[in-house]
Amino acid sequence: MRRTLPRSTRIAVAGIASLALFGLTACSDDSDSDNASDTSSESPSETESESDAPTEEPTASEDDESAASGSQPEWANPVTTPGEKITTIEAGDMTVDVYQVGTAKATETGQFVDPDTNKPLLAVGDEIVFVNFVVTNNGDDIDLGSSGVSIDARYDDWPYMQGMDSVVDDALFEAQDVNDGAFAPGSYVDPSVYTFGSGQVISFGENFIYQKDSPITFKVSVTPVDAEGELLHDERIEAEGAATIS
Repeated sequence: MRRTLPRSTRIAVAGIASLALFGLTACSDDSDSDNASDTSSESPSETESESDAPTEEPTASEDDESAASGSQPEWANPVTTPGEKITTIEAGDMTVDVYQVGTAKATETGQFVDPDTNKPLLAVGDEIVFVNFVVTNNGDDIDLGSSGVSIDARYDDWPYMQGMDSVVDDALFEAQDVNDGAFAPGSYVDPSVYTFGSGQVISFGENFIYQKDSPITFKVSVTPVDAEGELLHDERIEAEGAATIS
């Protein structure tokens, strides 16, 4: 979503009538809100470590380790790994493996339109491609907010200021065995602190218009939070990787 723009910085326009004066903007959905919108309140339960001495009270650090134990966090959807790996991105202590999964026909019109033609950038029946992101935390536990791990995909020749449109259709995601977000239903907590434990893995993906044999760049960003769920901007992690959609 950050590419150079032809034709004097063209800006796609979202909503032909209502937003014509403002340039293209997404209706209201973004990757951060998508991750949080399908969650409801449910606090994760703590698990006991078998190695704890029976006579000792667990310390705060032991509690944290217990809550973040296992191959994936309690708040995450089950990890899926379909597709063929097309690139690996190192973002701080995290590794992001990107997989090209498969294609499908768009079942609905996207949110963006071309400012010159007023035609949607993604129309019903257009071919879309799914990619899957498998994220591994190779470092210490890190507390994430509701935005989780954000990954932005954009073809290198994408001509618009805003990012690539996608289709939000649960059935299409299920057919490709791709999670439409990292957060599982019922995982919402307040404050929004989601511990991504050392050695744990999450997966989620997205779709966009299919351009065969097109170079593409994936940009990763992670902003940790403190114990109250406040963003720690000074500790923000950013990285990117290149690949080709075949």
